[in-house]
Formats: sequence, C-alpha cells, structure tokens
Amino acid sequence: MTIAQDYFDDVIAKIGAVRDTQADRIEEAARICADSIQGDGLVFTFGTGHGGFAALESFPRTGGVTGFRPIVESSIALMHHVLGDQGTAQYRFMHTQEGYGKAILRSHQIKEGDSLILFSHSGINAVILDMAVEFQERGLKVIAVTSVPHSSQVASRHSSGKRLYEIADVTIDTGIPLEDASQFIDGLEFPVGPTSTSIAVAVSHAINASTAAELVSRGYEPMIMVNTNSNRTKLAHQQNDRNYEELWRRLRDRDFSAPVVR
Repeated sequence: MTIAQDYFDDVIAKIGAVRDTQADRIEEAARICADSIQGDGLVFTFGTGHGGFAALESFPRTGGVTGFRPIVESSIALMHHVLGDQGTAQYRFMHTQEGYGKAILRSHQIKEGDSLILFSHSGINAVILDMAVEFQERGLKVIAVTSVPHSSQVASRHSSGKRLYEIADVTIDTGIPLEDASQFIDGLEFPVGPTSTSIAVAVSHAINASTAAELVSRGYEPMIMVNTNSNRTKLAHQQNDRNYEELWRRLRDRDFSAPVVR
C-alpha cells in the first residue's frame, strides 16, 4: 500500500463518516439556505486561508444555485506569495484581528433574511467569530463547517471566549483530527496529506445540492449554473448570464450603509 493509496482511503473514510453522521445537519443547513434564497436574500459563504476554497466553490460553479454569495477578502485568502505583498506574516496578523470581520460584513450590505456559512477547520480565530457574532446579533442564521475534534481542544482567540461550533445555529462537523494532515511517514516528525479542505469542499457541494432539492420540494425553481465547456455552450452561457443577472438583482435591492468612521 502506498502513501497515496492510504491517503485516498482516509479521505474516502472521512467523507463516508460525514455522510453517515452529518446528513441531518446538512439538511437543516439546506433549509436555512433555501429560506434565504426563496425570500430574495443571499447565502453568504466565507473562510480564511484554505477555508476560503470551500466558500468559493459555492458560486459561480457548475451545478451551483444562484443565491449563494462567496465573500473573498484577499488579505486573508491569498497567502501563496508567502513573502512580500499579501504574505504569510500579514495573514497571520489580519485573521486574528477582532473587528475586521464586522468591517467586511458592512461592505457587503447584509440584510434581513440573509444567512451565512462559515468554513473554518479550527473555528477559533477572530475574523470568523466576528462574523458569526454579528449575524447572530442581527437575528440571522449561521452555519458552521468546522472540526469539533480540533476546535474542542484549542482555546478561542476571540473576546467572546467561544469557538465557532459553540455559536453557530447549525454545525456540520467534518470530524478532522487535531493534526489535519493524516499520513505519518517513518523518518518525518510531522504528518503529510491534509484532509480538511477536501472534506469542506465536499460539504459545500452537498449543502448546495441539498438546497436545490429543498427549493424544488417547495415548488420554487432554483437557478442553476451550467457547464459551458460542453456541446451546448451557447445555451449554457445564456443560462449563466440569467444567473448573473439574478445575482445582480439581489445585490442592488439592498440599502447602502456607509462604513463606520471612527
């Protein structure tokens, strides 16, 4: 058995565990998302660092539902430079700064009926928790995709003293262990083969698909993104342009609130 085979087996097992233990919570999350979309609101998705990948997969993505709205904050999403602009040092600083998450939300003009999915393996950092607290203070629903085994073993870095799974209305537990990386090699001190991103992305798609099914069950036809790299490219572009137009309609139907100046 190779490391690659062991790794794939581990990811498959972890996805199976989420399927078997978190199905009810994914359905509950889908109902919240469907409420937002059917009510002309948006389902915002967000994560810092690698958590942002799962958030980005929600829309626009083949098979995705219009009404999901990723939030991407470059300073805490793109740290691949490592050195220089938007490097690791800046990321380490910014995602722990309390108040930054609320500033991000002010720029997105959150309104009644919106909901929020937060992707965070650890669920302990300030920006993520800022957003969760802000949504709940507004009476809006928060969905967490996080690792309870990891989060429950580390302290919060937010003044609330809470971790994401302790705040969210619905928590989908990825079950990823504290180390995240899953493969241990003789002669190496630290493990390789991270699994949190793969599981979080799968959960993101599962929520999205379940939201579509929930909307259809209510008699509401969701608007779906279509793959343009096929034999019906023109039709796909036409459909996707309608999706973008619908997103714009939902965005412009928001009252502008100027950022707070201190």
